[in-house]
Amino acid sequence: MTTATLSSKGQVTIPAEVRQRMGLDTGDRIEFVELATGEFAIKPAVDDVRSLKGALRKPAQAVSVDDMNAAMRKRAAARSGR
Repeated sequence: MTTATLSSKGQVTIPAEVRQRMGLDTGDRIEFVELATGEFAIKPAVDDVRSLKGALRKPAQAVSVDDMNAAMRKRAAARSGR
């Protein structure tokens, strides 16, 4: 069994083997899930991309690539003070 130590600041370093097996990398978030037994499980806090379905509405009118490029050029020029 792999163990870790809780610091005085409440921080825990997850052992490298556990991070690797869980597919975790620097900056990833984790969730603590309470089980029915009162124990906790740790799991990566990732959302399935399918959960985003319907989050954005379809535009009322399609925008051309040329219009998008022009808008990006305009915004870049505004940022650079031109």
